[in-house]
Amino acid sequence: MSEAYTPTRYKLTIEDYHKLGEVGILNEESRVELIEGELIEMPPIGGPHTWAVSKLNRLLIEALGRTADLTVQSPVLMPPFSEPQPDFVIVRRGTAARDNRVPNPEDVLWVIEVADTTLRYDRGTKLRLYAKAGIREYWIVSIKDECIEIYSTPSGEGYDRKTVARKSERATPLALPAVSIDVSAVFANED
Repeated sequence: MSEAYTPTRYKLTIEDYHKLGEVGILNEESRVELIEGELIEMPPIGGPHTWAVSKLNRLLIEALGRTADLTVQSPVLMPPFSEPQPDFVIVRRGTAARDNRVPNPEDVLWVIEVADTTLRYDRGTKLRLYAKAGIREYWIVSIKDECIEIYSTPSGEGYDRKTVARKSERATPLALPAVSIDVSAVFANED
C-alpha cells in the first residue's frame, strides 16, 4: 500500500498576484491582500475606520512636513509571497517617486494599520508579517481602545519592544524623533 497523500497549498507569488490584476480577475475595487502566498479578503471599510484614517492622514501630513513621504492604503512589496496594503506607509523622502515603484521594507520607516474590526488580525498575522520582513516599526491605531500600539525592534516572528500611547500622550516614531502625533487628536470628535 502506498503512503497517504498529504496535500500542500499552492502559494501565489507577487508576480502571480499582479497577473490576476492584468487579466481582470482582480481590480482596484478588489479588497484583497497577498499575505504569505494567500489572497486574504479584507472586510469593508466602515465609518469609524474611514474617520480615523482621514484624521490621521491630516495629522501625519502636518507632522511629517518634508521629512518623509506618506502613502495611504498602498502596497509594500515583500517578495516573493506578500504584498500587504497597510493604511499608512511612511517612507524615506523621495522613495515614493523614485522609479515609480512600490516601496519595499528597506524603504519603509514605519507602517500604520488602523484597526476597527481587524484588531486581532493586525496584532497577529500582520505583526508577524511586518516583523519577519524587517519593518523597523509598526503602529496599530486601535479605535476600540483609543490608543496607538507601537511595536519596534523586529526579531523573527515579532517585535522585542511594545509601548502604548494613550489619549493625552504623543506617539513618536523611532526613525523620526522630531515627529510626534497627539493621540487625543486622532480620536477627537471635532477638528
